[in-house]
Amino acid sequence: MDKNLFAPTPPMGWNSWDCYGAAVTEDEIRGNAEYMAEHMKEFGWEYIVCDIQWYEPNAVDSAYRPFVPLEMDEYSRLIPAVNRFPSAAYGQGFKPLADYIHSLGLKFGIHMLRGIPRQAVHANTPILGTRATARDIAHPFSVCSWNTDMYGINPTAYGAQQYYNSVFDLYASWGVDFVKVDDICVTYFQPHNLYSAQGEIELIRRAIDQCGRPMVLSLSPGPALIEQAEHLKKNANMWRMTGDLWDNWAQLSELFDRCRTWQDHVGNGCWPDCDMLPLGHIGIRSVEHGKTDRWTELSYAEQITMMSLFCIFRSPLMMGGELRDNDGNTLELLTNPEVLRLLNHAHGAHEVTRGSDSVIWTSKDEDGSTYVALFNTGTRLSHIECSFASLGLTGPLHVRDLWAHQDLGIAETSVHAYVDFHSCRLLKLSL
Repeated sequence: MDKNLFAPTPPMGWNSWDCYGAAVTEDEIRGNAEYMAEHMKEFGWEYIVCDIQWYEPNAVDSAYRPFVPLEMDEYSRLIPAVNRFPSAAYGQGFKPLADYIHSLGLKFGIHMLRGIPRQAVHANTPILGTRATARDIAHPFSVCSWNTDMYGINPTAYGAQQYYNSVFDLYASWGVDFVKVDDICVTYFQPHNLYSAQGEIELIRRAIDQCGRPMVLSLSPGPALIEQAEHLKKNANMWRMTGDLWDNWAQLSELFDRCRTWQDHVGNGCWPDCDMLPLGHIGIRSVEHGKTDRWTELSYAEQITMMSLFCIFRSPLMMGGELRDNDGNTLELLTNPEVLRLLNHAHGAHEVTRGSDSVIWTSKDEDGSTYVALFNTGTRLSHIECSFASLGLTGPLHVRDLWAHQDLGIAETSVHAYVDFHSCRLLKLSL
């Protein structure tokens, strides 16, 4: 099956990292799934993704414990820690949890680090269906700079493809619909150890294709290399354009550059990824950047900017906050049907112009209308104008504010608005 059919529109879901780090539990996964099914599914939200170290029994927050024992089966494959995921007992893995999420009408995703567990290599455990062992396929000089769990894999080694096949066969038996592969976007080539992640990405692609179950493939972290755009589009559905996005304006404002760089590579099952949405209640079990349990430190205006940029660019949307704690404003940001329509029905998004304190983006809806996003990146209220000529349009056109759910009347030659600092006016122009 064509991998692009697995994600014909940008995936929308929830990921456990921003609120629970490496220490999320089954109850928390189930609770967020139940909230999504009740409050968000009708708006297109469907993925529940369990992030890193679900195989680490004693993980406590977002700080990884180095060189600790991990839960692993006899064939070098990591399995869920039963003390955190009780339904995984008796060798059931994530199947009971996936079955429950599927019963809610949602889809289930997991995180994995590229490679093979170090403890498998040190114990020289076997690779299913081969004469090879973990030591035969490991690349001992290819290691993650921020986590000690894995060695990279030598893509040319006998048993390498069979290992990844066995991993994804296991995931398919569990009912996994989405896999986020980490420590891979930024390791295309490491000249100091002659390692190339390009070959490992291709192993993963083939493993998914042979496993018999459609799975969305997401690659992290960024920034992905624009020089590898065609390879990424051939093999993945999502890839991170940036490092981890947290709740501060400096990181958010950098996304304007990332989106402009990648604007010609969006669509048809291929989605450059702006990272998770650090909205609502985050950092519950996190120590990232010295910050802990908090509500997002983005202002409401900055949250509007983030959602507007993600949606007009057509980035995947992965909510990072604890859904059950959403307030009204957060839920409205995530369930505005007029804004979310851009993800599924718009095309051709691109930057129109950029000034010292403003950025303008546009895209086309399949119904013939035009979207215009007026972003104020400065430090004070600003008047921003976009001429119809710069959009290839002629007036008169009806103007609607999508966040305010308000018709603004008819414009003849341009659209303009006062925009608060760090905020956005997202407008729809139609005959």
